[in-house]
Amino acid sequence: MAVPVPHGVPAGPGAPQVPPDLAELLRAQLESVADEVEEEVRRQVPEYLRLADGNDRRNLRAGVVQALTLFVDHIADPRGQGDAIAATYYELGRGEALEGRSLDALQSALRVGGLHAWRLMGRTAEQLGLDSAVVTALGELAFRTVHEVAEAAAAGYAEARSHSTDEVERRRKRLLDLLLGEGPVALEAVQDLAHGARWPVPRQVAVVALAAGPEQREEERPLAAAGALVDMASRPPRMLVPDPDVSGRFGGRAFALALRGRPAAIGPTVGVTEAAQSLRWATRALGLMGRGILPRQGVVHCADHLSTLLLHCDEPLLARLQARVLAPLDAVSPGQRPRLAETLLAWLLSGSNVPDVAARLHIHPQTVRYRLRQLEKLFGEALHEPDTRLDLVLALRAEALREQAPDSQ
Repeated sequence: MAVPVPHGVPAGPGAPQVPPDLAELLRAQLESVADEVEEEVRRQVPEYLRLADGNDRRNLRAGVVQALTLFVDHIADPRGQGDAIAATYYELGRGEALEGRSLDALQSALRVGGLHAWRLMGRTAEQLGLDSAVVTALGELAFRTVHEVAEAAAAGYAEARSHSTDEVERRRKRLLDLLLGEGPVALEAVQDLAHGARWPVPRQVAVVALAAGPEQREEERPLAAAGALVDMASRPPRMLVPDPDVSGRFGGRAFALALRGRPAAIGPTVGVTEAAQSLRWATRALGLMGRGILPRQGVVHCADHLSTLLLHCDEPLLARLQARVLAPLDAVSPGQRPRLAETLLAWLLSGSNVPDVAARLHIHPQTVRYRLRQLEKLFGEALHEPDTRLDLVLALRAEALREQAPDSQ
């Protein structure tokens, strides 16, 4: 791996020449200098002072020796690139990322080690009576060495972090597909995938179905709740939120604000292996929002609209029920039908109490009695049969919801 040479490095014409035999002299001192540099790094960088693992200590030692070797190689041949040693530091950077550590400790070690190595080797140059221009050139070579290995380590770290992040995202996508797919979900399979996806398995979840729309700018995308699994590419977009009731994540305006104005439906809270059920009801509610049967805007909680969802879970069957039990209303004029249907539903829901019906509909009790006499003629004794009354409530409630929808106006 080639590492670019930084600006200001003494590699061009006119740079002070370092005696080639100095490289051999310094190479002979390399092991003893490495001992001192390693000790200085361990003394000044707390992360390396606490190293107990033999493999980590060997990596530290190897890194020091490699950097010193690159420095000496630059003295012997200032035009050399040190690809093999840079590759070593590239792998050291990758290793830090894969272990989940910050790059700060490694960079601190490079600064501390580079400065200490320069002091030791610069002292040798002075003892040999080399002029100040050569000593300065050695300092610039030391800078070049630290820069090259630090750049290689940073590149390795960035590459590993990128791949690690991508892999975690892929695993989370597979986990979400498992949880929201068809068919039974085994808890063991969830736990296996969750481990690789770095996702703590919650006891319960809820799925949020988001209104799909044209592609929005990144700053307009909804903000995911902490720990949520999100798939904005699906239709509808969906977000699985862990332990929503415990955390109160859907309370107040905070969640609605995080959605940045995008309408959404929150499915019921269910066990983690039953997440597909929460998605199914959230998607159903989102469809009803689109039709105006449920509020079009804001956030709709399925738990607050269970009866409406139940009524519309099989709409062809609901249509058959309405056609059968509301058939007597077909005998009246189109102008009368809505008023009689409204009065009948209010009467059934109020326990047949005329004053309550009048108050609910804001009409005179005498008007209620008049309409009830008409309904008695239309339905007869069926109005007093418990099963028929239940069917009427369901059919009339569904019709009322449809009539209230803006699309029906």
